Amino acid sequence: MRLGPLILMIMGIAIGGWVLTTWMRIKNGYPLDGAWGQAVYPRTSNETIERVKLLSQENAQLRAELGSMKDRLATVERIVTDSGHLLDQEIERLRGPAN
Repeated sequence: MRLGPLILMIMGIAIGGWVLTTWMRIKNGYPLDGAWGQAVYPRTSNETIERVKLLSQENAQLRAELGSMKDRLATVERIVTDSGHLLDQEIERLRGPAN
């Protein structure tokens, strides 16, 4: 019986699959695990934590800006689609009471 070449082929496929999955995890930014499940890469550091905080703050600012832009766009759309008479009334209401 020739089991040697079959065993070598199965081992080669298993090692090749392990290398391929590890490469794909690294390429796509997934953390790598050690033999007992501990994180090997990327390691969390103070620099990484600080960067996440800064990105979270920037994300919150951008979301607030996007919200105000949506409100402004809705106002412009309403002005464009309203009839002329309603537009005149809205402008006069925004000006306030006549002095």
